[in-house]
Amino acid sequence: MSSEPGEPPNPLSHRVPDLGALELLLAVARHGSLGAAAREVGITQPAASSRIRSMERQLGVALLDRSPRGSRLTDAGALVTDWARRIVEAAEAFDAGAQALRGRRDSRLRVAASMTIAEYLLPGWLIALRAERPDTAVSLQAGNSAAVAERLFAGEADVGFVEGLAVPDGLDGVVVAHDRLALVAAPSHPWARRRRPLDPAELAATPLVLRERGSGTRQVLDAALSAHGGLAQPLLELASTTAVKAAAVSGAGPAVLSELAITEELASRRLVAIPVEGVLLRRDLRAVWPAGHRPTGPARDLLSLTRG
Repeated sequence: MSSEPGEPPNPLSHRVPDLGALELLLAVARHGSLGAAAREVGITQPAASSRIRSMERQLGVALLDRSPRGSRLTDAGALVTDWARRIVEAAEAFDAGAQALRGRRDSRLRVAASMTIAEYLLPGWLIALRAERPDTAVSLQAGNSAAVAERLFAGEADVGFVEGLAVPDGLDGVVVAHDRLALVAAPSHPWARRRRPLDPAELAATPLVLRERGSGTRQVLDAALSAHGGLAQPLLELASTTAVKAAAVSGAGPAVLSELAITEELASRRLVAIPVEGVLLRRDLRAVWPAGHRPTGPARDLLSLTRG
């Protein structure tokens, strides 16, 4: 019955029995027994009897004639059962469609990541993900932190990873790892032989081999040296960690790089770490996604692996 004018609407969900009750009624129609129907749907017979009585009160009609020989549908019960069958069939079609949507979502994962994470952390995480989801096709787009945010806003990635100082506006995120930046130079550079640490002003005044603006590394370095005159004009400005590292190894000039990226070069003495005092070159590495849309499916599983 519809509501009277001026009365609040009575939602359909309050007037129509829930899906579980309708499935129980169909089971009673098949078995002719409330006990057998209860076993089929996985509840006790008293609970099944209570559910049928509740449905009868909700609809205002008797649905079953109960006797020691079993339960028989009333005429109204037979009619309601026919309607219930159509509702349950529609619900099954709805569920099949939802499963197909989840399957399509779970068949691929698009990841956008800033360079250091893409090169030194994500390969291990993605190998672990493949062990859990061998049928999920993964694509990885590497760029600086600003490019990662742009891809997320454009719907071109399901989850992103950035290295900047904070979560970009419009995104939510969580810290998944920590990193330190190190000043390095080739062994032939004069700094490789100095005995005392550089001070921040000297570092700020020296042209360096740097990542481009918009990268997480550049953001951290800009912030760390802003109180010391800011960065000098770069000696070289390159678009990848690998390129910056190669330039430093070749002797082009000192560079600031993630410690994750230079383990082998330091061990082999192709690069030398130059101590710097009075400046903090630490950063958080974050997983990010559009605000209010926490990752689901393979993206959620990848996120759990990064924090494991």
